Amino acid sequence: MSMHTDNVTAHAEAGHGHEQDHGGPGVYIRTLVTLLILTVVTVAAAGIHFESSAVNVVIALAIATVKATLVALFFMHLRWDKPVNAIIAMGGFLFLGIFLLFTLLDFGTRQNLQPFNIKAPVMTLIPGASPYPKGSKEEKEIQALEEAKAKADAAAAAAAAAGQK
Repeated sequence: MSMHTDNVTAHAEAGHGHEQDHGGPGVYIRTLVTLLILTVVTVAAAGIHFESSAVNVVIALAIATVKATLVALFFMHLRWDKPVNAIIAMGGFLFLGIFLLFTLLDFGTRQNLQPFNIKAPVMTLIPGASPYPKGSKEEKEIQALEEAKAKADAAAAAAAAAGQK
């Protein structure tokens, strides 16, 4: 056997298995529970309306960053890996942050966010149909106006017929 294989075999026989280097299942269970709690916090934070929608976005991104860091450290084994891999991963997160920062800066300078070629929506109705939901206040008002108009038309027709006799 080669010298490398002998070292690996001796390492495994000495009880230094892969699980012990990474903390065992307890670390993964704690990480999972933490991720689930952070997911609940994210959903709860989305339901709260802060002073602006930008604050909601910043809070959601901060929680997502913590969750992504936990996944990278424990599930991707960066905590126990060579330091150069952690530097490369952090470089990726750094550039992602820079791209998001420039996107938000550009988005903040826009005055009119509506496209120039947008047109007002056209609502086509079936003849005799109401644009309002059944039983709504507006629909009842329209029905009352139509009934009043029908009574007025009937009275005018009756008066015209009486005047012709």
